[in-house]
Amino acid sequence: MTNRDYYEILEVDKGASEAELKKAYRKKAMKFHPDRNKGDAEAEKKFKEASEAYDVLRDPQKRARYDQYGHAGVNGNQGGFGGGGVDFDGMGFEDIFSRFGDIFGSGFFGEQNFGGQSRGRGGRRQPGTPGSDMKIRMPLELNEIAFGTEKKLKIKKQLVCDKCTGTGAETDSDFETCGTCNGMGEVRQVTRTMLGQMVNVQPCPTCSGDGRIIKNKCSKCAGEGRIKGEETVKINIPSGVSNGNYITLRSQGNAGRRGGPAGDLIVLIEEKEHEHFEREGNNIYYNLNLSIPDAVLGTEVQVPTLKGKAKLKIEEGTQPGKLLRMRGKGIVGLNNSGTGDQLLRVNVYMPSDLTAAQRKAMESFRESENFDAVNMKQQEKGFFSKMKDVFG
Repeated sequence: MTNRDYYEILEVDKGASEAELKKAYRKKAMKFHPDRNKGDAEAEKKFKEASEAYDVLRDPQKRARYDQYGHAGVNGNQGGFGGGGVDFDGMGFEDIFSRFGDIFGSGFFGEQNFGGQSRGRGGRRQPGTPGSDMKIRMPLELNEIAFGTEKKLKIKKQLVCDKCTGTGAETDSDFETCGTCNGMGEVRQVTRTMLGQMVNVQPCPTCSGDGRIIKNKCSKCAGEGRIKGEETVKINIPSGVSNGNYITLRSQGNAGRRGGPAGDLIVLIEEKEHEHFEREGNNIYYNLNLSIPDAVLGTEVQVPTLKGKAKLKIEEGTQPGKLLRMRGKGIVGLNNSGTGDQLLRVNVYMPSDLTAAQRKAMESFRESENFDAVNMKQQEKGFFSKMKDVFG
């Protein structure tokens, strides 16, 4: 699966309609269609990239997950948020054609003016200029990642002017149609060449593509339709996110100029280092330190977990380096993909400063067969014999 931005692949805005997505995909499919680019590996790659992008963006649920979480939201094979992504790299052309029967129907290459113009004849450009996207970093504690959380942040950004509601005019009557483009928002230049007429369409230089001119600008925003301010944003963090994942909040970025659409707010996840635990996927690791008597005789200990203290029974003769498992005490996986475990690495503390009585007691163990290190080799031999019996 591609890692490129799907909107960038299809060359459409994030707010593109279903019809605009379909038109953009048909244009790409026509350009890179295998029948027109036989033996061209690069064209095949771009054809499949466009197919993958369209497949996700045409589905409202997949598109919502992609808009919020990026590729992780639709690529379940790579630990993604939502799954449901299709691997077009390994798909044959006939499979793609059948998947998009409405696109690759009869007359695919026979249609005139394929894809049409960027807007219908007589259509008008949308007013205003889109607002810019914003990126923020979101440091999270391991407990927040494990079970999900909700954050509220105050963000300084461009807001829609509350006086003119984003139009940029003092009143609704303070507009007049642009005389240069007659309200179209664009101007066309026609050049005659040996190959025929060439039409160049550009935003109108007089009204900047708005199609109208403000006679009396808003006194609060000076005609911009937006002002600097601060807004509280609520962010829902699902459980199981990882360092480097991002969440996209549509239209929560900077407000657009003069009624243009707002940008997005992109939240980058950062994991804070935990005092006790190390994370590996949905599992967490903890170093359990035992005394020699506790390791030899066995005991019951209290160990920290993500939900507080929990009791754990230590068996007699627990060896240093042994890995103990507490099932279901790890991180709740993304999209209910399962809960990890808490694993405990056993360390046995060896004191260096002994009293005379302690030293004497330890010396007495030297003569005991139970404390002979040769027993460890016998245990290892027994383990490998069991493995041999299992695997032959």
